[in-house]
Amino acid sequence: MAFIHPSAEVEADVIIGAESKVWHLCHIRRGAHIGSECVIGRGVFVDAGVQIGNRVKIQNYVSVFHGVTIEDGVFVGPHVCFTNDMFPRAVNVDMSLKAADDWVLSETLIKAGAALGANSTIVCGITIGRWAMVGSGSVVTKDVPDYALVVGNPARIIGYVTPAGKRVATQEEAAQGS
Repeated sequence: MAFIHPSAEVEADVIIGAESKVWHLCHIRRGAHIGSECVIGRGVFVDAGVQIGNRVKIQNYVSVFHGVTIEDGVFVGPHVCFTNDMFPRAVNVDMSLKAADDWVLSETLIKAGAALGANSTIVCGITIGRWAMVGSGSVVTKDVPDYALVVGNPARIIGYVTPAGKRVATQEEAAQGS
């Protein structure tokens, strides 16, 4: 059975897996699916239809917007920023307020075992590979390969890491290591 803090708001049609914990002031929108054994930290927003795998840790004050999929075992550091619109505007060219059908959703995939450092920004429409690691404060603007270690603005590959987080010289070493 999942634990949901009394201050959290969980809308209809949400699935939360066994042994997951949803902490203070979270908001989980309709149709979201959170796997088992997850930890959803204080102030996290999970948008409608978002898919989150098993054993995922999402630290405080992260917004996981519509179009983001997070696979099993991912770590999302505090204040990570996901986006879902490549051309964000509040209004149309005629200054009318944008409606739900006035924009194009750009989906983002975070693959199993990846780790996203605190305050990193994940621009929509990309994939972050298995066991990849994003350094704190990085701005990720393009796909990140499996096991890659990326840092900076824009984020660039500076090495590779094993599933245990040990830095190695090549992607092949990372795939063989633990």
